[in-house]
Amino acid sequence: MNQKRLVLGGGCFWCIEAVFLNVKGVVSAASGYTGGLRPNPTYENICTGATGHAEVVDIMYDEDTIVLSEILDIFFEIHNPTTLNQQGADRGTQYRSVIYYENEKVKEEITTYIAKAQANYSSPIVTEISPLGDVYQAEGYHQNYYQLNENQGYCQAVIAPKLQKFMTKFPQNLG
Repeated sequence: MNQKRLVLGGGCFWCIEAVFLNVKGVVSAASGYTGGLRPNPTYENICTGATGHAEVVDIMYDEDTIVLSEILDIFFEIHNPTTLNQQGADRGTQYRSVIYYENEKVKEEITTYIAKAQANYSSPIVTEISPLGDVYQAEGYHQNYYQLNENQGYCQAVIAPKLQKFMTKFPQNLG
């Protein structure tokens, strides 16, 4: 197995996690926080918008099964990379579109991908590309949230359509 890591933020982490837990080649996807200055933040800290952290999903994937560009294809399909600090009704810097990378080679690949993807959008892509720092795992009740709360209102109204979009658009990546 050729394991790689990528950390993505694109609105509520429940949405991103629900999709990537269903992607073939993804070994793990865990909700968490990164990008801010406060060590060991809590969900309550993050919700204030004052910590600088984003809600993210820490993804480990097998590059022999899925490559970075495929992960980015899915990511850009299931969130809007042109809205600054917002996804749907979720607003604030903690909901920003962001990709955290581990090395310069990956940064270059992400930058090239976004430059090409811009042709698909009428507004500028505002996805932040930043070096990966400490990732703090979110509280236990945030992990596998969709799978454990599928009938909850937010899950039905927001997460289920994103998951359905993924399954329809990327059947070859369905795990």
